[in-house]
Amino acid sequence: MAVLSEEQEMLRNMARDWATKESPVSEFRKVRAAGQPQAYNADAYAAMAEMGWVGIIIPEAHGGSDFGFLSAGLVVEELGKTLTASPLVATTIAASAILLGGSDEQKAKWLPRLASGETVATLAVEEGTHCDPSAIETSFSGGKLTGKKAFVHEAHGASLFVVAAKDGLYLVEKGDGVSLTTRKLTDQRSHADIQFAGAAAEKLEGGGDSLLGDVLDRARVLSAAEMLGMAQAVFDTTLDYLKQRVQFNQVLATFQALQHRMADLFADLTQMRSAVEAGLQAVDSGFGVARAATIAKAEANRVLHGISNQGIQLHGGIGMTDEYDVGFYLKRARVLEASFGSTTWLKDRYAALSGY
Repeated sequence: MAVLSEEQEMLRNMARDWATKESPVSEFRKVRAAGQPQAYNADAYAAMAEMGWVGIIIPEAHGGSDFGFLSAGLVVEELGKTLTASPLVATTIAASAILLGGSDEQKAKWLPRLASGETVATLAVEEGTHCDPSAIETSFSGGKLTGKKAFVHEAHGASLFVVAAKDGLYLVEKGDGVSLTTRKLTDQRSHADIQFAGAAAEKLEGGGDSLLGDVLDRARVLSAAEMLGMAQAVFDTTLDYLKQRVQFNQVLATFQALQHRMADLFADLTQMRSAVEAGLQAVDSGFGVARAATIAKAEANRVLHGISNQGIQLHGGIGMTDEYDVGFYLKRARVLEASFGSTTWLKDRYAALSGY
């Protein structure tokens, strides 16, 4: 496990207390029942901004705390445990793109607005090709951006999009030339296909040719942090259930076969935590980011897939009923597993990074 500073421990504990008391899974149920396109509680997100969570990676000069990705991951992990629906991850990823590639003017304009929660932003990359830069068709000409993006997370609540085009990343504000088509996915969160039809755009000129890859690596580690929180929650919930459920006049937790299965899941979870925290620390240090981020997301995909399946199986058929929360984690897991690189794609990428 990562060695945390006193400030980071306080941040994690604050996030844990807030998520447990103010944003349990019952709050996600309310968001789902409301059926609003943005699919999150705006008041809850405003509270996150007030607590400084949206500005964790943003420099103090622009209204943030400059506390790093490991600190951001600690918060995201705690929110993942309770399936808190918010654009925190999406906005943090967009902020990282502006930090890496934005001009002084772009940073001064957007970062304070992101840190305060005034503006919600998200990353629009996918065109159905697993984030392959060579396959991007979106183009920029005469100050206008044209193209289509698929499965954009938190699109309905966002007013700023960081869009990948053939020649780099662009900032596009929601408005003329931007149209959304809702995509209903199993996690009941905000997803949309976006058509950019001559939308006004401003290029992020910094960051070099690796800008898109660098931003996607940050997206991978933050997504992995959310998945880590989810995996921990499913493990804890399932273990508690096994300790309470009685079959054949015996508590399920007394069956050795089930003990072995939980021990295997615990080992996987520990390995996942190591990989995710290493990915977050790599981003903060700037050393070996691409490999560490790839490993973090691949391990998060593998372990959460297994734990979410086992959580359902060990609960029995009731695990997929709406009465029990464990099924929600499996549904969110399947969406996140496909985001920013599937397990197979990530393995291929790691092999390429290693020269194979």
